[in-house]
Amino acid sequence: MSRLLFVTGTPGSVRGGSGTFIGISVLREALLGLGHRVDLVTSPAASPGTLSRLLFNLRRRRAAVHAHYDAVVGFDLDGVFVSAPGARRVASIKGVIAEELQFERGVTRLSMRLAAYFEGCNVRRADRVIATSLYAADRIVERYRVARERVQVVPEPIDLARWNAALDRAPRRAPGEPAILCVAHLYPRKQVGSLLRALTLLKSPARLRVVGTGPEGGDLVALARELRLGDRVALLEHVPFDRLVEEYRNAELFCLPSLQEGFGIVFVEAMAAGLPIVACRAAAVPEVVPDGECGMLVPPRDEPALALALERLLGDEGEKKRLGAAGRQRAARYDAPLVARQFLEAIGL
Repeated sequence: MSRLLFVTGTPGSVRGGSGTFIGISVLREALLGLGHRVDLVTSPAASPGTLSRLLFNLRRRRAAVHAHYDAVVGFDLDGVFVSAPGARRVASIKGVIAEELQFERGVTRLSMRLAAYFEGCNVRRADRVIATSLYAADRIVERYRVARERVQVVPEPIDLARWNAALDRAPRRAPGEPAILCVAHLYPRKQVGSLLRALTLLKSPARLRVVGTGPEGGDLVALARELRLGDRVALLEHVPFDRLVEEYRNAELFCLPSLQEGFGIVFVEAMAAGLPIVACRAAAVPEVVPDGECGMLVPPRDEPALALALERLLGDEGEKKRLGAAGRQRAARYDAPLVARQFLEAIGL
């Protein structure tokens, strides 16, 4: 069996590391379950900025010198300085920072520009490059100037056994107004503010429940107050796993109108829960959520179209059931053991 080293400066929690942390940890557990050895080098910082992340990488540059590895896998910019005699260098790109930064402002954008420079270095030095979608692969080629044939696509994994067990035991709430669920790390590119504004256009008495933290959190609280949404919207911040599953179990549908996703694991979580999805026709979303198959896609930044799609699904039980059932079937292609095997093949092991 293979021996791999994972190097990541991503915070080791959902609160700090968002979907990136989930993808890395689920992949590692799946590889361990297949009998491979996967050592992990990670940052102790709760939420490192770019400079502290680079310092983490400098301190770990000799992490693989005294042990034999078949491959050293650095996620995003991490692992850029790591040397590993005889091991394949793999750059697994979760978010394409050079693409994400265009949606940010000020100091955050400047910090991400520095991170993107080192992510580009990591990609160009790697023997194998892994992207999470065709969209992300194209952006890596365009932004970091590497040959397309060097980039392999491996989707993000979900631990379906864990999710199915958790969904089965999650309590059902008493019937009430239908709930629209949104789960996201609250960056500007997630466009959760557009969802709040779309809520004001609905004739349905549906309520919105938003799970997640991030730099837009305070602005969303202020926007909900400005729109006088009152108890129609609940901004729940971070919740533990069992509570998150409970939110999925009790929602009527899932909506995230993001402008930029390298993949979007929350869409697969919604599929696993059998929820129909409303999202935007942008970035990698159409690859994960084919329009009309397990969700409805609308143009980006089009709040009336978003409201119309939500209204349509809320009022059509048959369509909700059809999309939800198709989503459950589609989620199976992202099950962690299957994706782990695809990952090993992509890196040549």
